[in-house]
Amino acid sequence: MLNEKKLAQEIIHTVGGRENINTAMHCMTRLRLSLFNRTKVKMEDLQKLNGILGVVEAAGQLQIILGPGTVNKVAAEIAILTGLSLGEVKDLKAQIADKNRTPVKLFLRKLANIFVPLIPAIVASGMVAGLTNIAIQLGADPKGTFAAFLNVIGWGIFSYLGIFVGINAAREFGGTPSMGGLAGVLIMNPAIATLKINQMALVPGRGGLIGVLLVAWFMSQLEKRLRKIVPNALDIIVVPGLTLFITGFITYYVLQPVGGVLSDGIVAVFTNLIGIGGAVVGFILAATFLPVVMTGLHQGLVPVHMEFLNTFKENPLLPILAMAGAGQVGATFAVYLKTKNNKLKEIIKGALPVGILGIGEPLIFGVTLPLGRPFVTACIGAGFGGAFQAVMHVSSVAIGVSGLPLAFLIKPGSVLSYLIGLLIAYIAGFITTWAVGFDDPPGEIQQQGCE
Repeated sequence: MLNEKKLAQEIIHTVGGRENINTAMHCMTRLRLSLFNRTKVKMEDLQKLNGILGVVEAAGQLQIILGPGTVNKVAAEIAILTGLSLGEVKDLKAQIADKNRTPVKLFLRKLANIFVPLIPAIVASGMVAGLTNIAIQLGADPKGTFAAFLNVIGWGIFSYLGIFVGINAAREFGGTPSMGGLAGVLIMNPAIATLKINQMALVPGRGGLIGVLLVAWFMSQLEKRLRKIVPNALDIIVVPGLTLFITGFITYYVLQPVGGVLSDGIVAVFTNLIGIGGAVVGFILAATFLPVVMTGLHQGLVPVHMEFLNTFKENPLLPILAMAGAGQVGATFAVYLKTKNNKLKEIIKGALPVGILGIGEPLIFGVTLPLGRPFVTACIGAGFGGAFQAVMHVSSVAIGVSGLPLAFLIKPGSVLSYLIGLLIAYIAGFITTWAVGFDDPPGEIQQQGCE
């Protein structure tokens, strides 16, 4: 049995001690640390720790893959041992000392910090929303009390997600979090439908989360500049009020239209790719998604998924990308049947069930990536599943985990097609891995990370 407190202590030691940790947070599978001095990390020792499935450096963070459940407990222990609240920033030294900062890295870091803390709430709401579909298909009255309760519980966050995003975005951009929440209100407020600019009524939600990010950024920059010129005695009254007043006008005349163009453009690109490319594009998107997950860049797709839902009330991209995990499940099953390594079999026994349930990182970093070729064959298997999803025009109606549970969120009438595509990815991943093979580790395998 894994001792989470001991593992937390070992992680702290190998990353340079508690004084080297600037921030600590986690998502469903990864512990995400921002460090003051990257050179103090004993990477080889960190990767060898029992319970760690891999280590990734992305978005300016050291991301330690622990798997679902374990990551929550280890993160809590690290918070206790370091004295940091999860997500708390100690100071700005780490950002100043980061010699490898680039605009892309900083952008990805901020996106991760904005959306990663929201993932549990999004997944939970998505699963409850999916239960509504199941209940109705089993005979529940769509207008009955039970379905109404499920709708209220499950869909609430999707109505107010912009406020959560605005709060996190303002925190990342150096503004006041509660003011960031107002950025979400400015975009999502139904009352803006009563406003007209050039004889055209404004549309609530126009620009979606991209619009919220733009407004939160502008509001944070304006707030910081006003604080430099407003006397301290008047700060609490003048700065918030003036910030909101100016931002409100800029939002409706500039930022929301720009956000609308950007969001519409992103959705149009993916829609046209899938619509015109069909099976080929579906294959490419699914086959290349595992490397995206491996680097942590998949968090940046959350706004894209939400824009599909805001625009069309359904999302054809998520079922295609979900096939990445399915291809890996098939590949891992082939490895399990072929390998003679007992340690590898034990890792697969623990990682395969959560892989089937849509959490693929334990399989990536514990099985397929360390073995090399199975990672490639898993991508190939995923491609076949993605091609099928694209051809059958399968869409989801909410955001949630991939794998088998995503079936609960698939548009009514397409659930069977999704499950068939899932099976295709399983089989294709299995067959290609079985045919290509891999070098079976003779003794204790070394779990590998990616830099």
